[in-house]
Amino acid sequence: MSGEAGAGGGGEANGVQPNVTIYINNLNEKIKLEALKKSLNAVFSQFGKIIEVLAFKTLKHKGQAWVVFEDVASATEALKRMQDFPFYDKPMKIQYAKTKSDVIAKADGTFVPREKRKRNDEKPEKKQKREQHHDVNQAGVGMHAYPGAYGAPPLSQLPFGAGPKVMMPEIIVPNNILFVQELPHDATALMLQMFFCQYPGFKEVRMIEAKPGIAFVEYGDEGQATAAMNLLQGFKIKENPMRITYAKK
Repeated sequence: MSGEAGAGGGGEANGVQPNVTIYINNLNEKIKLEALKKSLNAVFSQFGKIIEVLAFKTLKHKGQAWVVFEDVASATEALKRMQDFPFYDKPMKIQYAKTKSDVIAKADGTFVPREKRKRNDEKPEKKQKREQHHDVNQAGVGMHAYPGAYGAPPLSQLPFGAGPKVMMPEIIVPNNILFVQELPHDATALMLQMFFCQYPGFKEVRMIEAKPGIAFVEYGDEGQATAAMNLLQGFKIKENPMRITYAKK
């Protein structure tokens, strides 16, 4: 994939026909590559099957990514729904990709190896200069994902209530801490923070390592927590709709 200059509203308005690949830019460059790819997959998988997520650590490709869906309808829905979504504190800018991903090109028989593509497209004078310096070592493009650990370090944990069980309906009083359930087991505090920090009053996400699939999210006051709960209730992460309630106190 080459850089997609002029990313913006997306679609045919930019002269690009709808296709299965969306191009995203204005991404937070401080996020490690592997974390970025995992988060993009978590955010966009709710719209349909994802074939691959592409992001590179080269300077030319920083702040950019491509998400390849199985069908155009999924890509279109993702573009419409996630345009300007605050992703790690920056609004995503999405459009249809101008070029096919390698995996799609291979599937439809139009794939051309990257080196051949580069040599066929370059200008005659550049080609001549390159041939004159054929023995010069060329740096390879970094195409491998950053292998670092994903997610934030463990945060402080909230203990579960240890009181005796009472055989009667529980009344949970609205408060400033939310209890989030039905999360993918590989969800991390960093991933959840991306969703909840966009709403006023956000303080922190707390997860319990021994109990994957749940988290606590703290806000400044009850009203702020309620607003975030109402807006994110049922939001899908990797096709899992979040179930949010007030935490027990």
